[in-house]
Amino acid sequence: MGVMADKASQPASKRTGAPVWARKSTLVLVIAAMALAAFGTTTQTWLTVHLDPAQLGQAVNSQDGLQVQGSKAATTVTALALVALAGGLAASIAGRIARWIITAIIVLASVGIVAAAVTVMADPLAAAQGSIAAATGITGSSVQVSVSAFPALAVAAGVLLGLGALLIIPAGRHWKTRTKYDAAAAGTPGASEAPADEIDSWDRLSRGDDPT
Repeated sequence: MGVMADKASQPASKRTGAPVWARKSTLVLVIAAMALAAFGTTTQTWLTVHLDPAQLGQAVNSQDGLQVQGSKAATTVTALALVALAGGLAASIAGRIARWIITAIIVLASVGIVAAAVTVMADPLAAAQGSIAAATGITGSSVQVSVSAFPALAVAAGVLLGLGALLIIPAGRHWKTRTKYDAAAAGTPGASEAPADEIDSWDRLSRGDDPT
């Protein structure tokens, strides 16, 4: 009775043999959350351009300045975040080899997100020139540009996204095989005795075997 009580008191992760970080649902949720976080920052104001009324005219001047969203300051972040989100969802149903490919895609997307956000923070005026030109018709103007906290949040989300993607490979060892074909490739005992479906039967007939 004491042994049974000890087993019942153990966390589920210990009973299943998979640590919490390696659970498919947990890892996919983290990747999706970070991708959505990076995407969400692009809907917010990244840059505020303080225009000079004497130089650019009262028509384009406002008390708060010209607001530049992240989707305009760093257009690639939006697209890369969506790519990473799709990759995270695909990893949940992918096979072993496909997970390597998906991991590489998500890591590259996270690197692109970080690089784009860092570029905006390093040279906010260059990132705002497109919006300034669209609002005033003038480029190369000497204006003051202030940076909000959202580019830094995008960098943080991109870094965490990349780290989460790198966990896919070691975590995948704890995930259950998706199909009996994956199980056979992994050398799972009893995989060859799995019930044959219609596709298996046709494959066996094409090889000259009678599945009946």
